[in-house]
Amino acid sequence: MSSLRTKHLPALLRDLKRTHILYFQKWTSQSVALKTIDKVLIANRGEIACRVMKTAKRLGIRSVAVYSEADRHSMHVAMADEAYHIGPPAASESYLRQDKILNVAKLSGAQAIHPGYGFLSENVEFAGACEKENIIFIGPPATAIRDMGIKSTSKHIMSAAGVPIIQGYHGEDQTLDKLKSEAAKIGYPVMIKAVRGGGGKGMRIAMNESEFESQLQSAKTEAMKSFGDEIMLLEKFVENPRHVEVQVFGDHHGNYVYLFERDCSVQRRHQKIIEEAPAPGLTEEVRKQIGEAAVRAAKAVSYVGAGTVEFIMDKNLKFYFMEMNTRLQVEHPITEMITGTDLVEWQLRVASGEKIPMKQEEIKIRGHAFEARIYAEDPDNGFMPGAGPLLHLTTPTPGKDLRIETGVRQGDEVSVHYDPMIAKLVVWSDDRHTALKRTVSALQDYHIVGLNTNIRFLMALASHPSFKAGDVNTDFIPQHQKQLFPPHSLKRSSLAHASLAMAARHRASVVQGAAASKDKFSPFAQNIGIRINSSPSYTINLLDGETEHKIKLEKKSKDSWHVSVDNGEPMLVTDISLSNDSDDKLTVRCCVDNVISSSSVVLMGSSVHLFTVDGIHSLTQPTPKYVKSATGAGSIFDPVAPMPGVIEKVAVEPGAKVQKGDPLVVMIAMKMEYVIRAAKDGVVEKVFHKPGDTVPKGKVLVHLKEE
Repeated sequence: MSSLRTKHLPALLRDLKRTHILYFQKWTSQSVALKTIDKVLIANRGEIACRVMKTAKRLGIRSVAVYSEADRHSMHVAMADEAYHIGPPAASESYLRQDKILNVAKLSGAQAIHPGYGFLSENVEFAGACEKENIIFIGPPATAIRDMGIKSTSKHIMSAAGVPIIQGYHGEDQTLDKLKSEAAKIGYPVMIKAVRGGGGKGMRIAMNESEFESQLQSAKTEAMKSFGDEIMLLEKFVENPRHVEVQVFGDHHGNYVYLFERDCSVQRRHQKIIEEAPAPGLTEEVRKQIGEAAVRAAKAVSYVGAGTVEFIMDKNLKFYFMEMNTRLQVEHPITEMITGTDLVEWQLRVASGEKIPMKQEEIKIRGHAFEARIYAEDPDNGFMPGAGPLLHLTTPTPGKDLRIETGVRQGDEVSVHYDPMIAKLVVWSDDRHTALKRTVSALQDYHIVGLNTNIRFLMALASHPSFKAGDVNTDFIPQHQKQLFPPHSLKRSSLAHASLAMAARHRASVVQGAAASKDKFSPFAQNIGIRINSSPSYTINLLDGETEHKIKLEKKSKDSWHVSVDNGEPMLVTDISLSNDSDDKLTVRCCVDNVISSSSVVLMGSSVHLFTVDGIHSLTQPTPKYVKSATGAGSIFDPVAPMPGVIEKVAVEPGAKVQKGDPLVVMIAMKMEYVIRAAKDGVVEKVFHKPGDTVPKGKVLVHLKEE
């Protein structure tokens, strides 16, 4: 469905309304008569699949999982009552295959399909196919998905329903001259958006007329690649806007409620990273107005089930419709925390034909909640997504006020084929200030080894004075770049903690070795590191990035050590307490120069990972020169994989001449495309991989030889 012609808008809206009424009557008559769901198929993976299964189990509903080959041993498969293999790792051959999923539903006897979010959750054809197969689609009718899925159409419907919309152009004429003319009428800066866009894809900002054409072309190219449609709409760009969204719910009986709002303003790459509910700084009048506007939006499309109406809000608290997500949102748990509800339970009950469990006046705000999304990514490298094994994973202790929504366990792998989110940390308290402090504390207790994460960045973000004050907008990260990405620093006391843990682990290994020898009289089993006429001592070298530190430990008495870093003044370390939390993790608590502190230290091979109140530090023991191998290293100019991924395209062949900046290989990782380019002029001597190959981070892709 393309953009609507303005001159035909009144007639089209009347037709749409009539269609919705007829469809709603048909939907209602069918759904109210449905029996209770006793088996549900979750057409998704990861944490949302696990989330749905938890509620289904509590309600006595059996769950059916589907999985790709990459997810054969995943958490959601282990949790399900039944699990069916549906194809290779690529989502296009597994989780997006409607025919396979419908076949599993019929084979397993599932009466309903819960799509989660992403994948097929907002797919009009899939919702329609479920209806044809007499399978309950736990979501809105296909008409609602269709109308809200096309931004130009949704803007017209919202305007007719009295929902505030922002000034813009949503017409069919897509010629450059017309778009430039409309942009001039709107006034710069202008937002250029794909009508079928989402997740920040196909969206650009033109700050002035001179950059309009280049930004338009960039948006069209990305939109065509992501959605197969390059039709654009234009909107007035609100500077320093807030992103405020409202949770709505509708049932088959014509009942609608809103469960208040969430603030999702702080984003990177136009994607959310931390959310909170309710939104800070709103008056009760604005809260009521935005909630009622969201309900009008839901009514306008005869919405059924859980949905989210997203608004842009300016500094004066005026709000404008942006889009409606016709599914359960990633951040739904914070709404559940402040309202005491289970939205998945509501979905299942409403899909069975029941009425919404609560009336509007019964839904109250209780306290404040935050959700921090923990990703496998590198914030210091443009938030580049990552992948790899979770070699070590410990989390804060979950409880009624702290939820960890995840689909992975220690030993699992964050796959290159799917979204890099590891977990959602959800924290509630009576007020915003306390909830935020508890969020920071919980992040300090989230320890992951094996891949880069954004935990340290989230700690910096949640501790920032402006964020603590609720002064947020969608440009928060670039505005506070310097404070959110401070220079890396490692305290001497932290190095003392690391060295004490390493010394303790060494002593334990010697004791174990002596015990294994079965010689109880061995002096090596009695006195570790004993030396004649000198105190026990250790010298440890550790690399912090490119910086090497030399740490020397010398025992002064039974309960104290001197620790010096880089030949500096020795620190007196006393009151040492070491506890083994697991085979690879120790908690170190001690007094360093009269300051008592503690750290968690994870030791793995030659790597040392420190988790302190200041953040996360990963150190390594330098490899001795005699161990290093000169083979297979490649040239420093040879392009390597910036992250784990799949080779999409190889643009060169052996013998080809290339210039600096020429594309060599195209990779797909975490749903994003990366073009690997030549770092110098040269001749391609060897191409190491072909399309379809999966490569790890740092793998040499092409060998270049200078002419």
